[in-house]
Amino acid sequence: MSRTTRSSAGTSEPELVLSRRTVYVIFSALLVAMFLSALDQSVVGTALPTIVGDLGAAEHEGWIITAYLLAIAVVMPIYGKLGDLRGRRRPFLVAISIFVLGSAGSALSTTFVELVVWRSVQGLGAGGLVILSQAIIADIVSARDRGKFMGPMGAVFGVATVAGPLLGGWFTDGPGWRWCFWLNVPVGLVALAVAWSRLRLPSRTPSTRFDVPGAVLMTISTAGIVLLTSWSSISSAGRYDWSDPALPALLVLTLVALAAFLAVEARATDPLIPLRLFRNRTFSVSVTIALVMGMTMFAALSFLPTFLQMARGYDATKAGLLMLPMTVGLMITALGSGMLISARGRYKIFPILGMGIATVGLVLLTQLTPQMSIVTFGVMIFVLGFGLGFVMQTIVIAVQNSVSPEMVGVATSTNNFLREIGAAVGTSLFSTVFTTNLTTRLAEAVRDAPAGAVPSGYGASSLTPSALAKLPAALREEVVAAYTDALAPAFWYLVPLGVLGFVVAFFMKEVKLSDTAGLVARGAAVAR
Repeated sequence: MSRTTRSSAGTSEPELVLSRRTVYVIFSALLVAMFLSALDQSVVGTALPTIVGDLGAAEHEGWIITAYLLAIAVVMPIYGKLGDLRGRRRPFLVAISIFVLGSAGSALSTTFVELVVWRSVQGLGAGGLVILSQAIIADIVSARDRGKFMGPMGAVFGVATVAGPLLGGWFTDGPGWRWCFWLNVPVGLVALAVAWSRLRLPSRTPSTRFDVPGAVLMTISTAGIVLLTSWSSISSAGRYDWSDPALPALLVLTLVALAAFLAVEARATDPLIPLRLFRNRTFSVSVTIALVMGMTMFAALSFLPTFLQMARGYDATKAGLLMLPMTVGLMITALGSGMLISARGRYKIFPILGMGIATVGLVLLTQLTPQMSIVTFGVMIFVLGFGLGFVMQTIVIAVQNSVSPEMVGVATSTNNFLREIGAAVGTSLFSTVFTTNLTTRLAEAVRDAPAGAVPSGYGASSLTPSALAKLPAALREEVVAAYTDALAPAFWYLVPLGVLGFVVAFFMKEVKLSDTAGLVARGAAVAR
């Protein structure tokens, strides 16, 4: 991206020239950054048992996931606001650098504590990659044309979600789990080099101070929400034990911090998350859909690969491959809806269709059985992915188009922030329902088992594919049936959320898509 010269007469020309070639070069770097961030949310899951086994911390494995999720959620609004205030080039370069550093540190970790710390560093970078990638697209491409770019971004997210478990299993069985992190280093460095040389976005001098009190209170309340929803996986008890004084104390602290955050934001001159945005119907409907989608999509995706391993006996790599129909469905509609939005300039219909179809997919998943054919399972997840592809990037376009160019970063980060919070809450609730059902059914499965046939420590918390394989054949069949009978009905708890998202989508007010890129609208660039 070339810079223009400034007039000596005092009238400054726009700093940037946005040619088609420049836009596509920048877009390529953004796609890589988006892929890295999305991939790292899923690639470690498959390798977790091996990782904690090598580092001698099997009882604390939940912290590896929680640390990453917490770091991402906390920094999303901060990156969005800093990009709006000061420009997005430096924050983007910083985010990539932090992510690469955290990846290298994770790969080199020799203790569990080191890995959790470096995994948190990774998350601090990854949170910026997603937000800034989407916001930079809004800077360089008009809302009318943005569908052609957001569609591939949604497809990349879907591919990464399925490719993560696949790669995690392959690395674990092959060169070792550390390659889950080493993979990011060369790819991240290439993205950093391209961004450094080509991403010449203008910087800005902020007219107001950064909302430090809001950022601190948001960090405390977000940390509280993530820790509360992850409590069963990070506590030594492995469950919600309300007799533990730390748990109610954390709940009270979270509620107080959240109330204080809302009070501070309502009075701040330039708040981190302007509450007035929620009076905008298009914005409020879109972020509500993002919250609902996070609660349903991530909860469903967290358990489907494990179902294939537990009920059908597939290894992690094959289970990842069998999730490909969902990716195919998501790619078809993400790319197709993006092109249709650019061609027709209309977008309201896609969240409605998407939430409706995704809800049908959730209903289909309530019919899971151990004996069902893989083709039937593939159709179920294809329908789910087909619906989600209509929604994921469409609501980002709607959110960005509903605010002024100066607030694109805040709007984008709020949308993604609520999706991440939804994912944490939804997965926790779904896991609680499933585990409760599973505990009851496992007890029934072994009620008539002969003495000595049930291994010590047997229970819902210790049930893994490897542990299942060691059970006697007759008991193994009973346990598989119990697992599926507990999982399938749990999807009914997600269906009302899907219906809620479907109904809410009808209330979206369709705002005419802008024909001007964000930087051009602000007078900081010209399009050629």
